Amino acid sequence: MSTTCRQETMHSVWDAPYFTGVTTMNIYCTPWCGGHPKPENTIRFHTREEAELAGYRPCRNCCSTLPRGSWEDHKHEIKLFIPAEFNFEENVKYLLRSSNECLHRIDNNRIYKSLSVADETPVIEIRAGDCRELVVRFLGDTAPSRKWVRAEVARYVREWFDLDRDIVPFYRLAESDPLLKGPVQSFRGLRTVGIPDLFEAVTWGILGQQINLTYAYTLKRRLVENFGRSVDCEGETYWIYPTPDKIAACSVEDLAVLRMTVKKCEYLIDTAKRIASGELSKLGLLQTGSHQAAEKMLTSIRGIGPWTANYVSMRCLRFPSAFPIDDVGLHNAMKHILGRDSKPSKAEIRQLSAGWSGWESYATFYLWRVLY
Repeated sequence: MSTTCRQETMHSVWDAPYFTGVTTMNIYCTPWCGGHPKPENTIRFHTREEAELAGYRPCRNCCSTLPRGSWEDHKHEIKLFIPAEFNFEENVKYLLRSSNECLHRIDNNRIYKSLSVADETPVIEIRAGDCRELVVRFLGDTAPSRKWVRAEVARYVREWFDLDRDIVPFYRLAESDPLLKGPVQSFRGLRTVGIPDLFEAVTWGILGQQINLTYAYTLKRRLVENFGRSVDCEGETYWIYPTPDKIAACSVEDLAVLRMTVKKCEYLIDTAKRIASGELSKLGLLQTGSHQAAEKMLTSIRGIGPWTANYVSMRCLRFPSAFPIDDVGLHNAMKHILGRDSKPSKAEIRQLSAGWSGWESYATFYLWRVLY
């Protein structure tokens, strides 16, 4: 089937059961969008065409933005069509960086993970297919019965691997950059592997503050196994990250099982309460329009500093210019590539990164990859 035919066919066979227009922002959303507009500011449309004819544009935060022709639905498996600048094996290698990861497992170059979508918990296997595609297979009896849930799985995986971003301009600038040329040649096809869920991204950033990566994974496992939920499928146990509501209902004493500082426990609970109430949302942060504005909003929250804010902007909000300039891993990677005995100063980092404008997040991610 030609690309054009595939796009037309895919657009005609999938969609949400309805779309919600947000009158105050002139956008339309799918039912599974993370935003929480006031009911009095919403209007329902039966189809996306109806919404677009009314002058509404797609929401950037939900499956309204799933590109036409980007996937095929076969009920018990879905296929995602991927760009040439994507190497599945390179992304799998990144996901293997910790043996203590609790939210996915990798076996025989296949990724296994559970997701929570509405009232369903599909367990998926992701593998490389033929002709530039990823095959996502639903394990056991977990295949979603509703097409829009399968569409959300497709959206999640595409966002997880940043498949809808054209990174050719990044590769072009890297060709002549002394710090990026080597990493891009070594890890070509690697994407900035994301954390699509805002609560997971923010709390992972908080957990990782001022500790090494190994211990951060230990804290994450404690959090997930004590406050998340699990699903058993085909002889394996899969974990789902705790919800904001779950942590918002906890006291500092409840989180003592994590064995981390009281302040970090307070930060987790406060963040959970803000997200659970809708005060802080992914949609709200995206609507700020820039990583600087999102950083300002995030750093107004106790326990979230510039590093955490930029980390969230990189891996969840997907602002390509987000730049955690104070990151120790970034400093160590630069030190290694430059062959120095000491880390570069902040002034030197600014000078060395001057040519990365608009691609600071990808540059950072590739430099991090040098250390694994």
